[in-house]
Amino acid sequence: MLTALAIRDVVLIEALDLEFRDGLGVLTGETGAGKSILLDALGLALGARADSGLVRAGAAQAVVTASFDVALEGGPIASLLAQNGLDVEPGEPLIVRRIVKADGGSRGFVNDQPASAGLLRELSQHLVEVHGQHDDRGLLAPAGHRALLDAFGRCSAAATARAYRGWREAEDALAVARAEIDAAVRDRDWLEHAVGELDAFAPEPGEEEALADRRRVMQRSEKIADDLAAIDQFLEGSDGGLSRLRQAARVLERVADAHPTLADALAAIDRAVTEGAVAEDRLKEARDALWFDPAALEGDEERLFDLRALARKHRVQPDDLAALADDLRGRLDRLNSGQEGVGALESQVAMRKAEYERAADALAAERQAAAGRLDTAVASELAPLKLDAARFRTVVAPLPPEQWGPGGKDRVEFEIATNPGAPFAALARIASGGELSRFILALKVALAEEGGAATMVFDEIDRGVGGAVASAIGDRLARLAERTQVLVVTHSPQVAARGSRHFFIAKSSDGTVTRTGVHALDEGERREEIARMLSGATITDEARAQAGRLLEVA
Repeated sequence: MLTALAIRDVVLIEALDLEFRDGLGVLTGETGAGKSILLDALGLALGARADSGLVRAGAAQAVVTASFDVALEGGPIASLLAQNGLDVEPGEPLIVRRIVKADGGSRGFVNDQPASAGLLRELSQHLVEVHGQHDDRGLLAPAGHRALLDAFGRCSAAATARAYRGWREAEDALAVARAEIDAAVRDRDWLEHAVGELDAFAPEPGEEEALADRRRVMQRSEKIADDLAAIDQFLEGSDGGLSRLRQAARVLERVADAHPTLADALAAIDRAVTEGAVAEDRLKEARDALWFDPAALEGDEERLFDLRALARKHRVQPDDLAALADDLRGRLDRLNSGQEGVGALESQVAMRKAEYERAADALAAERQAAAGRLDTAVASELAPLKLDAARFRTVVAPLPPEQWGPGGKDRVEFEIATNPGAPFAALARIASGGELSRFILALKVALAEEGGAATMVFDEIDRGVGGAVASAIGDRLARLAERTQVLVVTHSPQVAARGSRHFFIAKSSDGTVTRTGVHALDEGERREEIARMLSGATITDEARAQAGRLLEVA
């Protein structure tokens, strides 16, 4: 609820600090005292259009700060703050502030954190409802009537929303499948050629690196082939080095005992023969590893060049050709069997649509039943408000299929007929100012248990009525105030008497500067103000007595 309102330099208000409590708060004062300025100031804090004309003459800027006691754990307000990156600790008051400069421009804040006017307007929907003769939102906006009826009738659209999502997801899948098939049909010839080409080439992942490595090895082998052949001639054959060392060893064996050094020489030759044999084996292994076949080299080079050319053609890496072949083959297969898949998806869409229609029809039936209960509830409020000739109805009508959505397939609108035999039409089109105010009050009373903003403001909804009707309005405002905070700007003593707190708005002047002030009245001052409202400028004892009776009844 609204707990405090601080206003600085707004039109005729120089400095004003007001504190509010729950229950019914009434604001009274003479015509022209500045009651509308208070509402304009509150609206400014809640994101209304910033007009530099609101800045008091001679001031650099106007500032309005509104404090609210609201639950900040869970719920729409907490979600809205979180979505906009605003940090407000649970348990703290929610403080919105708006600054308007005299030379134009404005700034908004939520708990001293910068906030746009748009965010303030969104917050206002959960904080304050303003109703009056010129109300063009809330109850008069048909766009919100369905939500109001659903809240009144406890009509949950959750099952309908789930069914709608399932239907739309099925339609999206069908659209994707159809688009893919249409594209595939256009590309059939290219697909068949590409798949045939890739299947014939049969690329494999890692093939490019393997071919390139083998090509490098064979190219190197080609360069050292002559050197290896020369080494073979030096080591192998009857005239090779190893053969001659073995021959020398056999001769030396016969004379080795002739002198110790000959034995040493024989041992050295034996070691050389052993190492030479090892070298011979390693050379053989190297020749096998460095095998070179000109035909094989030519084949590898041709395969490598073709592989890279095919990759460039399809704008992929060579290692991705195999996966591309699988993808294109899959597209061709889906094209060939696509109609069967589309048929299955069409059946799925039809099934999901039928599920949605069943859920939406059940929701529409709940709304029709709730509409009857709401019509009865509103009708019971009309006669005491001197609207006994009027009729109210809640229209639940089907929407065209293109407007179906997660909230169902019907529209809801509140309509009235003000006179017997007159046609029904929208509230704002038929009702006069006073009638419209009372219709709004009747609706709010009927819908009160279903909640809404924590604070309701009614701006002169008792204009043009008095006596029993004004008493009925006061009674209903008091009933509303049992569930939520209500503030009412009123000219009616019967309404003012029902308030739990009374604010008096007055204008004063020192001859050069005119100021608007607001004063919270005590019981004696309150009785005097109600007497003034009853009798006018001259307050009589009879008016004071009547004021006392009104307060006693309240």
